[in-house]
Amino acid sequence: MNKKYIILDTETTGLEVQQGHKIIEIGAVLLNDRRKSDQHFHTYLNPQRIIDEEASKVHGITNADLVDKPLFEEIVEEFLEFIDGSTLVIHNAPFDVGFLNNEIKLASSKLPLLEDICEIEDSLVIARDKFPGQRNSLDALANRFEVTGYDRSFHGALLDANILADVYMMLTGGQSKFEFSENTTNLPGIEKNIANDLKLDNINLVRLKTSNDDIEKHESRLSEIANKHSIETIWSKH
Repeated sequence: MNKKYIILDTETTGLEVQQGHKIIEIGAVLLNDRRKSDQHFHTYLNPQRIIDEEASKVHGITNADLVDKPLFEEIVEEFLEFIDGSTLVIHNAPFDVGFLNNEIKLASSKLPLLEDICEIEDSLVIARDKFPGQRNSLDALANRFEVTGYDRSFHGALLDANILADVYMMLTGGQSKFEFSENTTNLPGIEKNIANDLKLDNINLVRLKTSNDDIEKHESRLSEIANKHSIETIWSKH
């Protein structure tokens, strides 16, 4: 993962940007080599309008919580600088992109829109392609991939961005490959071609024979993994 990937989520006062609803929270997490890094962007915002009651039931944020929070125009430049040049990964991207671009336009006509400075990748589209006909909400995917350890009493932008980061990793291949530092071959007494220095003359190798029962259990486990995650296991390819 050489490109700059940022996982992003927002919370809003309501569902329809055309009805004047605004963003009240932005959460974004930078991925570093398929791992969540310490670098993130997070802010609450004063929307200068009433939050819908149904929306508050989802994210638990009230207008009283946001009275002293900044306006979007006060943080927009910092936000755009953080995401500039990245691939933004968003679950149901049209929703968040629509709200963010609307806020950017309201802040200044001279500012770039998201698609002007970022690539946008919709994890919901990826999930629907991988799990057609199934529920592919963020919560459903988190349950499917057994992403745990988060308090889901309420939704939150930074919280959901962290959950989506874990889900996205599973959607796009699971754990990254192990990479070993080149510095390990520069230690005193260690040669780069270690395999050629191994002496096997005096080693008695024991050959283990696999039973039919072991093979059947192994094949059953591979089928279980493949069905659960809709993937072909690496062991099935060899």
